[in-house]
Amino acid sequence: MKKNSRLRLSFGRFGLFVMMTVFSLDLIAEKVRLAKPELVGVSSQRLKRIDNLVARKLEADELVGAVSLVARRGEIVHFSAAGYADAEAKKPMMRDTIFRIFSMTKAITTTAAMMLYEEGRYQLFDPVEKYLPELAGVKVYIETDDGNGRLEEPRRPMTIADLMMHTSGLTYGNFSNSEVDKKVRAANLLDRNSTTREMVKKLGKLPLFAHPGEHWQYGVSTDVLGELVTRVSGKPLDEFFAERIFKPLKMVDTGFSLPKEKLNRFSVNYRWGLDGKREIAEATATSTYLEKKPFLSGGGGLVGSTTDYLNFCQMILNDGDFDGKRLLSPKSVQLMRSNHIRDHVVPESGVPLGDGNGFGLGFLVNLDVPDTRQLGSPGTIGWLGVASTFYFIDPKEELIGLIMTQKLPTDIRILRDFKVAVYQSLIEISD
Repeated sequence: MKKNSRLRLSFGRFGLFVMMTVFSLDLIAEKVRLAKPELVGVSSQRLKRIDNLVARKLEADELVGAVSLVARRGEIVHFSAAGYADAEAKKPMMRDTIFRIFSMTKAITTTAAMMLYEEGRYQLFDPVEKYLPELAGVKVYIETDDGNGRLEEPRRPMTIADLMMHTSGLTYGNFSNSEVDKKVRAANLLDRNSTTREMVKKLGKLPLFAHPGEHWQYGVSTDVLGELVTRVSGKPLDEFFAERIFKPLKMVDTGFSLPKEKLNRFSVNYRWGLDGKREIAEATATSTYLEKKPFLSGGGGLVGSTTDYLNFCQMILNDGDFDGKRLLSPKSVQLMRSNHIRDHVVPESGVPLGDGNGFGLGFLVNLDVPDTRQLGSPGTIGWLGVASTFYFIDPKEELIGLIMTQKLPTDIRILRDFKVAVYQSLIEISD
């Protein structure tokens, strides 16, 4: 595998349709170029199927707009914007449009935590309560046949690794109607006007959904991890991200809030109802991201651009290095990309892992391609954001795929269709 690849762009021709846009001035200023796809084993003709896919989704009103990007062996071979960032104002989607990336924040928070781990600030098997004492003494709620339930002592402490791989026993509270979920919903854990410290304090008074290490349950684990990063580092999460991750990775458009001067690049967030009708979920002018809120959500609080997130993905693909700047050691990245879900761990409903998949430290991990019944490679990692943003990183093929849009609820079909369109474009594959 080619290591320490540097992303380069050149200005080439694509089969663009009416609403495709030009490169932003920011990209031009960096003198980047788009590579000829065939030089890195990708078909130019087959790449057009990505644009065709997006065009069909736009025509069917399944999308308002999207940015799609494919990079292989350190070269960007596809980068397109289509449709609208604001359909009502007829504002076209641009390649430098800024999106709410929601749960794509989780990988960044986990990276921050791994950086502190490398500094010897803790061990991954350390109890979380050692650093967040508010969580000392939490019990596990056990459902009983009489409906009353009971509380049990955890069979083992919740560890920092549990937070990274969602085996902590914590939940979001919105995927079932269990007693724990009801209590979590009532607590309003993700209140943007509170703080993650206050969230952890609330969690200390709530029971766990399951014994730590025994269930995979998607939830507020990464938000708790973000608070742990803050306390161990002594820096607010936004400052730690900005100094330690965003600056070296040149992620100039990523943050927990959006400067007003970038408002014109921010996409509207849309919601489709059960009747198929579209409405505005959050407009840009009244967005909560226009002002700094005290709640710095490590689980889903960031906004950012496609190229920003590409730089983060490239760092992970390069085993922790980006453009000569090392954020993590190769061994740490390898540990993150490894499956940590053992046979005894029960996958819960709500957000399923899916057949053939496991979970690493911050990512979904492809374990068995035939079981997934999707194109891919063993060891491919990735995740998504609730507004239908999606990324995957395939170390075997040195491949990164990104699609950014703003559609609620999450449209899994679009994400899967995009992945097929990317993989079918490969004309050279690794042995």
